[in-house]
Amino acid sequence: MRLSALLDGLPQPVAPSKSERLRFSVDPIIRGIGYDSRATSPGDLFVALRGAVSDGHDYIERAVNAGAVAVLTEEPLSPERLGDAVAVVVPDTRQTLAELAQIFFGRPSESLSLIGITGTNGKTSTSYLLESILKAAQHRTALIGTVEIRYAGARIPAVNTTPESLDLQRTLRDMCTKNIEDVVMEVSSHGLELGRVCGCHFNVAAFTNLTQDHLDFHGSMEAYRKSKARLFGEFLTRGGLAVVNIDDPSAPAMIEAAQASEARIIRCARQPGHEADIWLENASIRIEGTRARIHLDHQPLDLEIPLLGDFNLENVLIACGIGHALGISADEIARGIQACPQVPGRMEVVRGQMKDCPTVLVDYAHTPDAIEKLLSAVRPLSSGRILTVFGCGGDRDRAKRPLMAEAVARQTDLAIATSDNPRRESPEQILRDVEQGLQSLKRSEPESLPSAGAYTTLIDRREAIQCAIDQASPEDTVVIAGKGHEDYQIIGTQKLPFDDRLEASRALDRGAQN
Repeated sequence: MRLSALLDGLPQPVAPSKSERLRFSVDPIIRGIGYDSRATSPGDLFVALRGAVSDGHDYIERAVNAGAVAVLTEEPLSPERLGDAVAVVVPDTRQTLAELAQIFFGRPSESLSLIGITGTNGKTSTSYLLESILKAAQHRTALIGTVEIRYAGARIPAVNTTPESLDLQRTLRDMCTKNIEDVVMEVSSHGLELGRVCGCHFNVAAFTNLTQDHLDFHGSMEAYRKSKARLFGEFLTRGGLAVVNIDDPSAPAMIEAAQASEARIIRCARQPGHEADIWLENASIRIEGTRARIHLDHQPLDLEIPLLGDFNLENVLIACGIGHALGISADEIARGIQACPQVPGRMEVVRGQMKDCPTVLVDYAHTPDAIEKLLSAVRPLSSGRILTVFGCGGDRDRAKRPLMAEAVARQTDLAIATSDNPRRESPEQILRDVEQGLQSLKRSEPESLPSAGAYTTLIDRREAIQCAIDQASPEDTVVIAGKGHEDYQIIGTQKLPFDDRLEASRALDRGAQN
C-alpha cells in the first residue's frame, strides 16, 4: 500500500496538514507498520510513540537504519536523522497510528462481532464466563484480555489488558482469516483513552463496576468514569446491546451513554427490581464452587458455577445477560457457566503435597474495592483465620495504598505487607504509604507475630509468602493478593520471573518438610 493511500483514509483531526503533505517528494510503498525500532523491517512505516518510560522519537535513526521508508512523528525531523525516509508530522502519533492500523488491515472489526467488557474489577472473570457460554452455543470464539489472547488453538500471553492499536488490528485481521465469529474483549480505560480500540465497532458493550484505580493516569474519578462511558457512547454500534450492572453507582453514566447510541439496554442486579432484566434469586457458596438461581427476564435458571467467591455472582449475571441478549438458550448458558475453566490468578487455589496444609488462594485483587470483596468472600469459606499477603504497585496511584491497607485490616486476622511490582519507586516508601492504612492492627516483627490483630512488613515477596504459610494452621486460609496470574515482578526496570502460585506451592512443600 502506498503511503499516500494510507494518509488519504485518515480523518482530519489526526491527518497531516495539506502543507505537510505537499512537502513529500516520494510516495513509498508501505509493507508494514511498527512502533518498536528493534523489530523494524525494510519497507516499514515507523511510528514514534511517546510512552511513560521511553520516547519513540529517540529511536528514529535506528528504525531508518533498519529499513524504515517513512516515519510518523510529532516533531519536524532534520534530513540527517531521516536519510532517505519520508517524515509525516501529525499532532498525536498514537491516535494517528490507531486510524492507520485499521486502514492497513482492512477494518477487520467490521467482519467480526465484538463484545467489549469494561469496569475496574471483574473483566477477566466475566470474559472467561462469556467465552465458555459462546463455546457451549457452538460459536467460533476468541478472547482478548488481561491474561492472554486465544483463538483457533493459539494462546498468546497478554502485554496489556487491551493491546496497542496496531497489535489489536493485526490480531483481529488474523481472527477474520481463521473464521472467528465472536471476539470477547476486555476494554481498559487506558485502551479507550489512548486510542487502542479506535476503529473497533462493538456489537455489545458491558459494564461491571467502577472503583478507585488508575488515578495516576486519569486524575479524578469523574475522568475515569467518563473514560469507561466512552465504550458505550463512542464505540458501541448504533442500536447495539449494552449490559450494565445497575447495582454500581456509576451505572447511570453508562446507561446515558448507551442511550445516546440508541442501544438496547440489559440491566443486571443482585436483587430483583422493576428495572432489572437479569437478577439473582439465591446462591449457595462453597469452597468447591457455587450454586445459584438467577432470572433471565423472569425465567428462572439454575447454575453450577465452578468459580469461587460471592463477587463472582455479579460477573455471572453480566455474562448471562450478554448471552441472553445474543439469543443464546438458557440451557447453553447453564452448560457454558458450568464448563468455565479456572480463571488464572482469580481466587485460584494452590495445593501442597501434604494433606494438612492451610488453604492458599492467589488473587489479582489490587484495588481497595477488589481486596475488600475478596476477603469478604473468603471469610465464610474459612474455618480458621485469614492471613493476607499484599502489596501495592510502584509508579502508580499512591492514594489507593492506605485504602487498600484499610480494607485488609478490616477483613483479615494477620496482614503481611510486601512488594508488588515496585518498578522504579522505593519499596520502603511504598510500604510506608501502605502502613498508614494498617494502624488498626498492631505492628509486629515477622518472627514474633501474634495469632491475630497484627501486621508486619517484608520487602521480599518470597519471604512474605513463606512467612504467611509458616504462620498458618491447617484450618487457616492464606490469601496472596495483587498479582494473580502474573509470572513476573518488576523491580526497577527489570522484569524478573516471579509467580505467586509457584512460590506458594514451594512454600507449602517446604513447610511440610519441616
